[in-house]
Amino acid sequence: MTTPPAPDLTRLLLAWREGDPDALDRLLPLVYAELRRTAHARMRAESPGCQSLQTTGLVHEVFVRLVDGTQVAWQNRAHFYAVCARLMRRILVDRARARQSLTRGGGAQQVKLADWGGEVPARSEDLLALEEALEHLSSVDHRKVQVVELRYFGGLSVDETAEVLGIAPKTVKRDWQVARLWLLNELKSVS
Repeated sequence: MTTPPAPDLTRLLLAWREGDPDALDRLLPLVYAELRRTAHARMRAESPGCQSLQTTGLVHEVFVRLVDGTQVAWQNRAHFYAVCARLMRRILVDRARARQSLTRGGGAQQVKLADWGGEVPARSEDLLALEEALEHLSSVDHRKVQVVELRYFGGLSVDETAEVLGIAPKTVKRDWQVARLWLLNELKSVS
């Protein structure tokens, strides 16, 4: 990620949490480009015609959900991007559920994924299958879900993910590999 120095962003996040009305106005331009880049990567992978939201719309929806950021105990820049990654996941899954409900009568469909290499599922059914698999993984190992969420939905690097979770980069790599294999197995059993 190409973000401003951590102290500047962290200082603004803390000021925002403390109620400084100008902090959010100064913060948004600093993070907008990075969030837009991440959102664009998520949206680019969706099938044409299945997108109910554009890149800018996804970023703006994240901002709308962040507006009451004074309720979040912001820790630092990495924590901010982790929260944004979780919000992007929620938004995309909610949109996929709404699309499926409208176009398929809400019925579940079998999903066939030959190999999940960390790319964003193209169809809403695939995204919903991934979400269900992540929910199952969460009951087994929540940290691995956090790694997937940060790397996949948030676009964070191994080092950034390690910083957010307070673990070694080597552990992030191992968790990422195990989670991908676990999810692949889960998704294959659905098809």
